[in-house]
Amino acid sequence: MGVPALVMLGLGLWGVDRGGMWRDEAVTFQVARRTVPQIWRLLRDVDAVHGLYYFLMHAVLAVRADEVTLRLPSVAGAAVAAGLVAEVGARLARPRVGLWAGLLYAVNPMAGHYAQEGRSYALVAAGVMGATLLLLRGVERGTWWGYGAFLGVTCWLHEFAVLVVPAHGVALALGRVRGRAWRGWGCAAGAVLVCLVPMVLVSRAQAAQVAWLRRPTGVTAEGLARQFFGTSDGVYWVCLGLAAAGLAAGVAGAAGGRGKAGQVTLAGVAGALAVVPPGVLMAVSQSSPPLYVDRYVLFALAGAPLLVAGGAEWLVGVAGRRVARGLPVPAGLRSSSWAVTLAGLLALALVPVQEFPLLQRDRDPARRPDDLAAVARAAAHGVREGDAVLYLPAYTRNTELAYPAPFRGTRDLALGRAGDVSGTLYGVEVPGGEVRRRAAGVRRVWVVADRAVLAGRWTPRSPTERAKLALLRQEFTVSGEAVRGRTVVRLYVRPLSPASARPPSPPPRPVRW
Repeated sequence: MGVPALVMLGLGLWGVDRGGMWRDEAVTFQVARRTVPQIWRLLRDVDAVHGLYYFLMHAVLAVRADEVTLRLPSVAGAAVAAGLVAEVGARLARPRVGLWAGLLYAVNPMAGHYAQEGRSYALVAAGVMGATLLLLRGVERGTWWGYGAFLGVTCWLHEFAVLVVPAHGVALALGRVRGRAWRGWGCAAGAVLVCLVPMVLVSRAQAAQVAWLRRPTGVTAEGLARQFFGTSDGVYWVCLGLAAAGLAAGVAGAAGGRGKAGQVTLAGVAGALAVVPPGVLMAVSQSSPPLYVDRYVLFALAGAPLLVAGGAEWLVGVAGRRVARGLPVPAGLRSSSWAVTLAGLLALALVPVQEFPLLQRDRDPARRPDDLAAVARAAAHGVREGDAVLYLPAYTRNTELAYPAPFRGTRDLALGRAGDVSGTLYGVEVPGGEVRRRAAGVRRVWVVADRAVLAGRWTPRSPTERAKLALLRQEFTVSGEAVRGRTVVRLYVRPLSPASARPPSPPPRPVRW
């Protein structure tokens, strides 16, 4: 439906030009601007799970390569997802339920956050909702090829979208669909799984990329529920209560359980979508290397507003039955259908009002894990053409790859082959001994580093990274520093006497250059 899509589009465009990319966005930006053969070469060793998205963004950034263009596909994906949430609600219940659900999705801070991120997650959410709508059509009409094809492409945008397959299976089971529908869905779902096998095999070999993940806990699950139903207490408890009512009503066969697509119910589809994908990923992460991150299951968010809208519709139905029996009900609930819809919209308007501070703060680049533009600006105050630079660890080279101007003409003491040439994200570095040889005679070195490394809270495993760290500690002292979130820009100076080269204690205070 158009209204939720337009609201989501407006919220997505609000502040989309916020500036600085963070680390993951910068990876999209620098990889998508490589040639097609260079992207293909990269995917054989790293980031295969994002391969189709990188090729899509290669075409997008060929039109205009900047931060806003990078995020526009996600804005569009979020708007489409909001509209499809509304359509699913309208198909399984009635138009006003779809309208409420679509608007709830549009004003949800989690949806808004990823609507402004240059990664695939908002597009995956749109794809999953498109597949869900095609699931309903398949049950109604017995045609499943569109469902299989659409879901297959979505899973190639990000392989964890395949978690919607068991969610759809649960929805069909709860709806007690006939054997013909099961056979059609089973063939389509099987085809999706088969077509995804090559990606699964390649991405499993690249699992070291997510070695930083931790096992989800009860706190993790509670945090996801907060993102789904509302970050402020007032919104959270009201929405959670309505969602529980909608789920219970659907199970009981009340208003939330009526649907136009066979026996598939709103509660069955929405409940399975909200619970199964994150539940499966959290459960798998308990007995295997952890794989759970909330953004991997962003598409499951759509189930929450559908449940909340279903609960609100059930409440209206209860009020209607009280009117029929001559019992008192609130005036807004005994009015005509359009008045009920309007009352629901007025109640919905309180959600963004309650969560406006969060929506506003989310437009600040500093709210992301890091802000590479701020790091580049800090470097621009001091780095000059011909200066020596070290990146510690190598992934901090992402700052230069995303914002090259401050580093143009500098000497990278560790880089052997650039990323686009070597088929890597950040380039191939020379051995530690070669780094020392290159640094011989260098008086000043600019260092862009993760401050946890410089503070000794984390020691990289790579021998080259340890050699860079040892070189700085043994032969240089700190002359100046700027801190931008997790990243530090430091100027190291070789002292006149080697005996005076010792690590600073305490750590230097931030200064302006």
